[in-house]
Amino acid sequence: MVLYEYPFNESIRTMLRLEHLFDRLGQLMPRDAAVDHHFALVTLFEIMDVSARADLKSDLLKELERHKAQLMAYRGSPQVSQAALDQVIARIDHAFDGLNHQAGKAAQSLSNNEWLMSVRSRISIPGGTCEFDLPAYYAWQQKDGAQRRADLNSWVAALAPLAEALQVLLQLLRDAGAPHKVMSTGGQYQQSLPQGRSYQLLRMRIDETTGLIPEITGHRLMVSIRLMRCEPDGRMRPANEDSAFELSLCS
Repeated sequence: MVLYEYPFNESIRTMLRLEHLFDRLGQLMPRDAAVDHHFALVTLFEIMDVSARADLKSDLLKELERHKAQLMAYRGSPQVSQAALDQVIARIDHAFDGLNHQAGKAAQSLSNNEWLMSVRSRISIPGGTCEFDLPAYYAWQQKDGAQRRADLNSWVAALAPLAEALQVLLQLLRDAGAPHKVMSTGGQYQQSLPQGRSYQLLRMRIDETTGLIPEITGHRLMVSIRLMRCEPDGRMRPANEDSAFELSLCS
């Protein structure tokens, strides 16, 4: 099954983009090749760009507080495992404290690293990090993989509170959705959303053997999914057959 996610607002869209970048960074850093660590730095700079939004940190802190307040309402409920509840609240508190105690914006400390900023200024230019443009960067690439990885770990440590807050919030959001089976008609599916309830994320799982690719649109009142198929010429064309898939709405 292939999982597709669709955010209903800009805040969740930013969080999903950052999660995607952190996942890529986590795959690149353990490798030893200089080219992998080059793209780890590219990813690091992308995270800095996305997280530079002034209100990102405050939005994450507010969301952590909101989730904690919701969970605190279950204190003493006989239908809820208090041990599990305490564990989740402790994770929220740890993420909140780590992010709250970080001075300024996320990754602000990295902006004061002159060497990193010299690489960042050239890395988006095609071929801009050649040895004759950035000899210091070229010399860093000649180091042993373990040495480069140690440097990367020290830089990425500045982003750890942000990564933890994202992980906690997105897990809480995803856990709030209950999956159910639905059926498209002629490659189209629409669902009205109940008024008075605000959804933040749609999750869709579809069997990869169908070869179908969803185009998802949505707002606070309705969700619409059009199933497409990629033809050999590379063009996307509507699929007209009925298809079953799994849908979750998370609030």
